[in-house]
Amino acid sequence: MIPIKDSIPSRTYPIVNVCLIAINIVAFIFELSLGDRLDEFFRSFAVVPAKYYWAVMKGHPEWILYEPELWLPLFTSMFLHGGWLHLIGNMVYLWIFGDNVEDRMGHFRYVLFYLLCGLVASAAHILSEPTSSIPSLGASGAIAGVLGAYILLYPRSRVLVMIPIFVFLEFIEVPAFIFLGIWFLQQFVLGTLSLAETAQTGGVAWWAHIGGFVAGLATVYLFAKRDYREPEYDIFWDKFGRIYIRRRW
Repeated sequence: MIPIKDSIPSRTYPIVNVCLIAINIVAFIFELSLGDRLDEFFRSFAVVPAKYYWAVMKGHPEWILYEPELWLPLFTSMFLHGGWLHLIGNMVYLWIFGDNVEDRMGHFRYVLFYLLCGLVASAAHILSEPTSSIPSLGASGAIAGVLGAYILLYPRSRVLVMIPIFVFLEFIEVPAFIFLGIWFLQQFVLGTLSLAETAQTGGVAWWAHIGGFVAGLATVYLFAKRDYREPEYDIFWDKFGRIYIRRRW
């Protein structure tokens, strides 16, 4: 299922969400300019779990806080991507769900929440594969936190999704908690399988997704505005893609 749009209109312009998307796109364009230097760039600015593992094994976990080559990638890795599909897939989710979460939290709190979820996601990945020397990168861990927040903040929301069926495309509307619940279940199952040495999981940092989602669930109400009132109407679509508005009662 590919999400197209949700039914909750944002009441403020999501300037932070738009900036995050823009930064990710600009960073990816910069990656394309690096050519043969890209692998070296990833090893410097993406998260390599083995670096943190050896810092701890040598008895110097404080290096993670003081050494730029250890703490800086925890932030820069959130804005790097391994290909066009990786970038587009993440940005679609961020565009659809991030604006509403920003609307509920406010711009500044949303920035802090996003970065926090990204940090927890990286920590979860490091703990799941501590000796891995493969660079981990992508916004999906932080975005997973946004999804975790969305499922609690907007339980009555609905999502228009596209389902490819052979050469046909089917559009259906599903409750957001079902769509995001299925998404998280998939991450958890594949993440559990990835812990087995023989599992073939496609090199995806599943536990970063799990960690980010759980972080979003756990911290959302620390950042959400308490005086917020949900919109009094929803946006829906018929099977032909026509938009109509329904007031809540």
